[in-house]
Amino acid sequence: MDFMQFFNLILHVDKTLGLFIEHYGTLIYVILFAIVFCETGLIVLPFLPGDSLLFIAGTFCATGAINPWLLCVLLITAAVTGNTVNYWVGSLIGHKVFSHDYAWLDKQALHKTHAFYERHGGKTIILARFIPVVRTFAPFVAGFSDMTHRNFQFFNLIGATIWVILLVTSGYFLGAIPLLHDHLNSIVLIGVGAAVLPLIFGALWKFVRKLSKK
Repeated sequence: MDFMQFFNLILHVDKTLGLFIEHYGTLIYVILFAIVFCETGLIVLPFLPGDSLLFIAGTFCATGAINPWLLCVLLITAAVTGNTVNYWVGSLIGHKVFSHDYAWLDKQALHKTHAFYERHGGKTIILARFIPVVRTFAPFVAGFSDMTHRNFQFFNLIGATIWVILLVTSGYFLGAIPLLHDHLNSIVLIGVGAAVLPLIFGALWKFVRKLSKK
């Protein structure tokens, strides 16, 4: 698979996943594992399509093209190990991320995730699974915060299991409905928007309140 094929899969996962299954066969499990692992494990790749990929993969489970049990086990493993790698990277780099300018690091996303972590503590690892970008930065923040590795893995396993099973199962049942199947990308975007917009409005509200106090 070359870069353009991979990029096309990301942009049009609803249309291209079926073609990839036909072309690569059982290697699709490796491809899906790699995408979920990279999105959760590498903070330079927060744009990878985690939510949409799980949902649409679930629709192909309903057709028999993908084994749902094998898929869920592999993707839960990918999500857990990805987060673990991210946690260890965060623990190694530590708070230097706030005092150094790293070209590969989105400082704004990091600060937002850190604030989210301060409000919700360990639950952030579970809640962040359903919030794009925050999902990628949450384990990194936990790594240089006070969360022990044992507590992190507790929330990590729960969050990964809920995230994968909920989205794959939703795709499995909802994707079988013709009207919904024809608008998969729109449905995923609406779902992502429903998760992200409250955070955006919350941040804007705090910003407006700060300005009004000046």
